[in-house]
Amino acid sequence: MISEKDKFEAFFNYASIGILIANKEGRIERVNQLLLQQFGYADPAELIGQPVEKLIPSHYAKKHKSHRDHFVQEPERRVMGVGRDLFGLRKDGREIPVEVSLSHYSDGNEFHVIAFVSDISLRKEIEQAVIRQKEELAANVLKIEKLNDELEEKVAIRTRQLQDAMQHIEASRDELSRALEKEKELSDLKTRFVSMASHEFRTPLSTILSSASLLAKYKETEEQEKRDRHIGRIKSSVNNLSGILDEFLSIGKIENGKIEVHPDHFNLHNLIQNVCQEMKIICKPGQHLDVKYQGAEMVCLDPSLMRNILINLLSNAIKFSSDQGVIEISAHVSDSDIVVSVKDHGIGISEKDQQHLFERFFRAANATNIPGTGLGLHIVSKYVDLMQGEVSFHSVLEEGTCFTLTFKPLEPTAAS
Repeated sequence: MISEKDKFEAFFNYASIGILIANKEGRIERVNQLLLQQFGYADPAELIGQPVEKLIPSHYAKKHKSHRDHFVQEPERRVMGVGRDLFGLRKDGREIPVEVSLSHYSDGNEFHVIAFVSDISLRKEIEQAVIRQKEELAANVLKIEKLNDELEEKVAIRTRQLQDAMQHIEASRDELSRALEKEKELSDLKTRFVSMASHEFRTPLSTILSSASLLAKYKETEEQEKRDRHIGRIKSSVNNLSGILDEFLSIGKIENGKIEVHPDHFNLHNLIQNVCQEMKIICKPGQHLDVKYQGAEMVCLDPSLMRNILINLLSNAIKFSSDQGVIEISAHVSDSDIVVSVKDHGIGISEKDQQHLFERFFRAANATNIPGTGLGLHIVSKYVDLMQGEVSFHSVLEEGTCFTLTFKPLEPTAAS
């Protein structure tokens, strides 16, 4: 039998977070292997008996001592440095950003402080990746603006709309950074973001470049309709790119309760048709979107949230269905209920994975090789909740999946 002491030692030494134990005087008593690695030490003896300030940059150490004394007098479980950045000092003198949670326990008459330490350096790398993607997007939009200068006033107006969209992305960057700072699942987020950026950005950027090239060829007055069509494709693609970034922003906004619902009367049938038209560009060869609509076309929900929900569900259906597949979108509107369903005949979801389907960053076992952020269905479920609706699904492995949304009509906001 394994003793309780051995169990504790195993937990302590093989924990996936750095752990430090100190006495009430702030002297280090124990450290685990991960903490040694985080701070660049090879032997626990280098830290045992040393003040915890040895692991803190000198310009923070003096204030830290007063905070430490206060914690000993009024101990409580808490996270250090809420609302500000914390830094640790490695053996080689390099400072690293960290997150620290504190706890305590008493062993007889001895008081001990436990610190759980995470190295959050990866977060900075993710922020740089976001900036690089934004700069690449801005460079492509500049090429589009040069071509649009040759078009008539109507084209110039739509170009300014594109510029407004880019300004929105710029304004959203700071909010995205704040959301990322709160994110503790850094390794998973980095991997999924890079995968999403390389795959999801490629299609709309290609659409922008191809449409921009064609615009230069349509110079005759009678070709205005063709120019308008390609301007619409460019605008739609830029909005799609903005939507991908907004998906990451949405997680932080949802968790902080910053998503507001604005019910309004709109044509649900037209919204479904427009979203389907936008999604055709990412359909696989031979795939077909089949829309069936029954009942009144005007409904009262939040059209922005509803559009986001449909884009996420259709994007998943397209990705997880084979070539030549049919994706069925049906809607039935009555006086008491609004029911919308999206059905595919794709890879399906195993029973084991179904219970986790709406969790943030969850990817089913049979979908790991298919690009995606793992955020879409989590956002769908939250948006449905915000509109006081319900989302359910039925799925059979290798046969397909059907998602069903059910809403009661909402009352429009005063501004509507």
